[in-house]
Amino acid sequence: MERTRKLQMRRLLGATRAYLSKPANIILLVFFAALCFLTLYPLLTMLLETVTVHSGREARAVRGLGQSTGDFTWYHFQKLLGTFDDGGEAGIRLSNSWIQFVEPLLNTLAVSVTASAIAILFGGTVAFLITRTDIKYKKFVSSVFVFPYVMPSWTLALFWQTFFKNVNIGTGTSNGIMASVFGIFAPEWLVYGYFPISLVLGLHYAPFAYILIGGILRNMDANLEEAATILKTSRLRIIRRITLPIVMPAMLSTFLLVFASSMSAYAVPVFLGSPVRYYVLSTKMKSLMDTYSGQAYIIAAIMILFGVAILLLNQRVTNSRKQFTTVTGKSGQISLIRLRKANRPIAILLVVVLLLVAVLPLITFALESVIIKAGDYSLSNMTLDFWIGRDLDYLDQGDSTGILLSTKVWKALGFSLLLAVTCSLAAGTSGILVGYGVAKRRGSKLASWVNSLSFFPYLMPSLAFGAIYLSMSSKIPWLRGFALLALVGAVKYLPFASRSGVNAMLQLSGEIEEAALITGVPWWKRMTRVIFPIQKSTFLSGYLLPMVSCMRELSLFVLLVPTSNTILTTMLMQYSEKGWAQFGNAINLLIIVVVLLVNFTVNKLTGASIDKGVGG
Repeated sequence: MERTRKLQMRRLLGATRAYLSKPANIILLVFFAALCFLTLYPLLTMLLETVTVHSGREARAVRGLGQSTGDFTWYHFQKLLGTFDDGGEAGIRLSNSWIQFVEPLLNTLAVSVTASAIAILFGGTVAFLITRTDIKYKKFVSSVFVFPYVMPSWTLALFWQTFFKNVNIGTGTSNGIMASVFGIFAPEWLVYGYFPISLVLGLHYAPFAYILIGGILRNMDANLEEAATILKTSRLRIIRRITLPIVMPAMLSTFLLVFASSMSAYAVPVFLGSPVRYYVLSTKMKSLMDTYSGQAYIIAAIMILFGVAILLLNQRVTNSRKQFTTVTGKSGQISLIRLRKANRPIAILLVVVLLLVAVLPLITFALESVIIKAGDYSLSNMTLDFWIGRDLDYLDQGDSTGILLSTKVWKALGFSLLLAVTCSLAAGTSGILVGYGVAKRRGSKLASWVNSLSFFPYLMPSLAFGAIYLSMSSKIPWLRGFALLALVGAVKYLPFASRSGVNAMLQLSGEIEEAALITGVPWWKRMTRVIFPIQKSTFLSGYLLPMVSCMRELSLFVLLVPTSNTILTTMLMQYSEKGWAQFGNAINLLIIVVVLLVNFTVNKLTGASIDKGVGG
């Protein structure tokens, strides 16, 4: 009996030793444990915060119930959902629920659905024109159309506000370009609220729809379309009965992904909703975090549930694409629709729209950053003091210089760049390792779990994700300041890097590494001398894409950035809230220039551009 037990123990040790001798297995085990701690544990921590009494107003509110800070409570749910009986009238309780939750939820759904429809309509139309017609200026349109997606989402929102605002609407606003120069005072519904938020988000995510739908249109088989053309079927009927069904899965997938992104947007609703008290879930959560954090965490949990449901629905839609597959070959000749006399007018209209969306905002920010008195655009009212001036009285705390001479701005820029580089290195390296482990052990349960956990942060809205780590940081003493920001950024951007790593590793033949293994090359040399050089461009995109995203990020860090270490995006928000429009526009332009320079570096190092999947 004892001998049998020892034999079993030796076999177990031998199997364990053999299992751990493969680097892919060690990588998967380490990342499974790490991702459980970095994704599932924070989520559970946040859920506990929804039923915990917090200090401040919450503690005073439940004192009459015999509860104190740290106790378990259902008060947050009851208060937010309108079921809490505080002795007042039911109408008052329901009114609180309507203001804090129901109305923001309805606003969020309305904005997300409309933005998704605008993105698909605009992006899909441009993708069709580029891939299926002989429209002019394809190269220019294909390159410029992705420009709004490269810029931060709130860039277009700030431009919209600057261009259309006037003294007749909003709170504490001045006349914008439209009112000052042309004397046209736009109505409130055009400047603030549902319509501009939906339109700006739709225009921002239109390039995303353009890339996804355009890629399908460019690569789809044209045999059916050609056969229908030979049978003299009308072009409209071909589009309705053949083209649309083939691209329908991409359209539905785009709709769901844009819906999820719009639902988590924070900066755009702040700029275009707050002046008229038009709140969505993200802005309401931010406002509640400072006073009733328990209710804010409930809203974050609800946003995460929406994200999970959308991902599951998106996977189902994507997997259903096989039912639209009609042929196995691909026609080498695609008959483009001849626009004839309409070609030039349509092309010019499209170019003008792109210039308005992509170029005019930059001109507007530059103009707004040099005017002294808001609303006066004469040359006598312009100065470069907000950029290079000294001894100005516009900033407090002893900082009274233009942004290019401000130590506070340069410190924020340096902090932003350090944060972006740290996040990209952590996310990119982790993505390569996860890709290696998943590709080498694909089909195993552990590989599937790690693959799913690495993608899980994509499900969670940025503001909710930041709220999760804010909750966790209260229980971990060392998780403060830069360490907290770097960890949050690395985990949030891991899905981009892991997708890049998995795709790169799946493209490599196993014989390449096996040849090095036979010659006795250790694993770390195989990775650095063999695998990385072969897939260098793909791996670099896994590093640089998180860096670009981190430089323009606001929603993820707005709850976490300490005032002593401000990054550029939160500094812009602070200046805008204080009414320092010139400094805000100057910093906004600075952020855009930095992001575009980083994006230019991405394209040069990787040799690819995101618009090349469509053509033009």
